[in-house]
Amino acid sequence: WRTLGQVTPVGWRTLGQVTPGMENIGTGDTRGGEYQGQVDTTSPRHGGELVAEVLRAHGVQFLFTLPGGHISPVLVACEKIGIRVVDTRHEATAVFAADAVSRLSGRIGVAAVTAGPGVTNAVTAVKNAQMAESPLLLLAGAAARLQKGRGALQDIPQLPLFRPICKSALSVAAVRDIVPVLRRAIATAMGGTPGPVFVELPIDVLYPFHVVQKELGGSQTPRGLRGKLVQWYLRQYVADLFAGAWEPRELQPLPLSVPRATPKEIQLCSELLSRARRPLLLLGSQTLLPPTPTEELRSALQSLGVPCYLGGAARGLLPPDSPLLFRHNRRRALREADLVLLAGAVCDFRLSYGRLFGRGAAVVAVNRDREQLLRNADVFWKPRLAVQGDPAALLVALSRSLPGLGCPREWRERLREAETEREREIRAMAAVSPQCHLNPLSLLLALDRLLSPQTLLVADGGDFVATAAYSVRPRQPRAWLDPGPFGTLGVGGGFALGAKLCRPEAEVWILYGDGSLGFSLMEFDTFVRHKVPVIALVGNDAGWTQISREQLPLLGSAVGCGLAYSDYHAVATALGDTGDSEDRVVAVLRAAMAECHRGHPVLVNALLGPSDFRQGSVSV
Repeated sequence: WRTLGQVTPVGWRTLGQVTPGMENIGTGDTRGGEYQGQVDTTSPRHGGELVAEVLRAHGVQFLFTLPGGHISPVLVACEKIGIRVVDTRHEATAVFAADAVSRLSGRIGVAAVTAGPGVTNAVTAVKNAQMAESPLLLLAGAAARLQKGRGALQDIPQLPLFRPICKSALSVAAVRDIVPVLRRAIATAMGGTPGPVFVELPIDVLYPFHVVQKELGGSQTPRGLRGKLVQWYLRQYVADLFAGAWEPRELQPLPLSVPRATPKEIQLCSELLSRARRPLLLLGSQTLLPPTPTEELRSALQSLGVPCYLGGAARGLLPPDSPLLFRHNRRRALREADLVLLAGAVCDFRLSYGRLFGRGAAVVAVNRDREQLLRNADVFWKPRLAVQGDPAALLVALSRSLPGLGCPREWRERLREAETEREREIRAMAAVSPQCHLNPLSLLLALDRLLSPQTLLVADGGDFVATAAYSVRPRQPRAWLDPGPFGTLGVGGGFALGAKLCRPEAEVWILYGDGSLGFSLMEFDTFVRHKVPVIALVGNDAGWTQISREQLPLLGSAVGCGLAYSDYHAVATALGDTGDSEDRVVAVLRAAMAECHRGHPVLVNALLGPSDFRQGSVSV
């Protein structure tokens, strides 16, 4: 019995003998109480069916994956009930695609990966989602619980990898627990400050009873008393896994909890804003989270009439010609403002850790997450008011308490003059022709003029994408997808895949650097196989330019930063899409759009010459 105690993963309770058919079982469930249920040893059903039923009840339309034997029941069950299973060429791409679905649809994005290396390949993408506050569910296969630590195929301790980077990391201990664990996991991912949740599904809770019984319970006649005891224990263990497995359970989503500002906090913020002569709003991605409708938030901003800088998913919330929208000279504007409202914006490296505010400026911060709300507040800045609540809901409340607030005309005119001057500088730099190839600014400005209101932009790169941020304007909310504060390269293929499936009517462009393209170039095979027409514009300057801009002048060497003017379009063409090398700008961009509208993914390989536009920029 000491030996049996070592193999059992949970506290052992004596079970009655199980015979074929329906039998009563008494054992401990994952919550530690006695469970009385039945085992149908003849049922062909499997745990993957329960997973699929929960996902469908939560509005999941797509499951992104790279297949593996540990998760096959989940994939087959999802396909059977109409959830589209989209297989990718790398697990990170599957998670990035699920992330994009979450950001664009307001519903949980779901990816499934096999055990071991499938799980480890997904870690970076999950961390990226955590820092971008994207709710997603990562389902992972795992070795059977009895076989953990015993040399099973692809068995590693998976939960410790994800506990630091997920809101929750859970393992399902019995088939009957699949439904409640998944409902709780999805509610956790979507509620409060959204983020990823990891759920491990051991192989013995996913496959049918007869398969698990054969693999774990043993089929050979045991020898000796010890062998008989071991086999008896294993059979009882398998029976416990399936006790009560198919009893009816509630599948619908659990209620979500979203923190909100108190009436007193709204009143204090209203007073500060009404007294300000030079107010400024900085909006981050968090303002686009449910439940506040995007249209309601946009109306609130227009009613307030305060100058806005938009970041992350908030780009495009105001139309490009809005008098309230500003994109340039943010550092100068922050120095001159007497009130700054950080609506989901965080004082990390993007705001120089809070060192950009002018002396005496009142800073009001609102964020769902307390840690992000007060980031670096004890070092470089101090909020006049810090509100742990939903930023969008606060802005709507302010517009109702301060209808038609506006701000002094002189303040807006000063900001607009600086904005106009910077636009002139950019156009002047775009007019400079390099000695060879294309000016990146000229190329991106040409692209901006061609974009339709339905265009969705995926940003995956360093120097080229940073240049695009100053020259290409999203036309609608959630029309700009970038990695977020983790700065992960390689999001392009997955983000575009999820975006196009979510918004089939949109024209989806991936703005690739030639370095970042290497992470997901193979996903053009995925685009072709799943008939997902997207357009990739590769800024090919034959190097890791954002790194070399800093490394070379500071350290005297560009080692490791060199690439080549490779024929990336030829690779894409070989995978079944349409490719073209760019030297006729507008004509080729229009041709790419036409080809995409015919249903084909396209890659435009734009060869770039040197540019001083981002001279002196740093990458850390």
